Amino acid sequence: MEQQLAAPQRGHRATTNAAEADYMLVEIWGDTVDTRHLAWSVVLGIAISYGAFAAANRVLAAYVPDPAMARAYAMLVGLAGCLIAGAVCAKLFRPKREVIEEAHGAAGREEVLAQLASEAGGLGRVADLPPAVAAEMKELGLYELFADYEKRADVREGAR
Repeated sequence: MEQQLAAPQRGHRATTNAAEADYMLVEIWGDTVDTRHLAWSVVLGIAISYGAFAAANRVLAAYVPDPAMARAYAMLVGLAGCLIAGAVCAKLFRPKREVIEEAHGAAGREEVLAQLASEAGGLGRVADLPPAVAAEMKELGLYELFADYEKRADVREGAR
């Protein structure tokens, strides 16, 4: 099984249903996001992290005699607030991507191997693989695939 990531292109408008308005999807750091959810995430992140920092700063100022130390600890609480904000936003705003699994036959695998072989550096030789990598490839059922392709490539090279 191969997984493909089906994501709208940058600036693509998508409509979910008649009840929901159009929303703008953009790609940021390799992920597809709704711009409204992104804006809300920024606002929530600022509010939660700064709120945690300000509250901790106020509380710690009353208990820690050194103001610089109290502020440093408050900054740590603010960082924890950033993590909490990230978790809250991840829970509120689910990803907009769809993963589509497709089974590819031998022709699809051959096409991928040919594409990899044509790239700079080529595929290399399976005999040159470190033992740990070869063992992992065997476990995944990929070692034989690459070895067979290598043998066929050697035969094609010998025929030329």
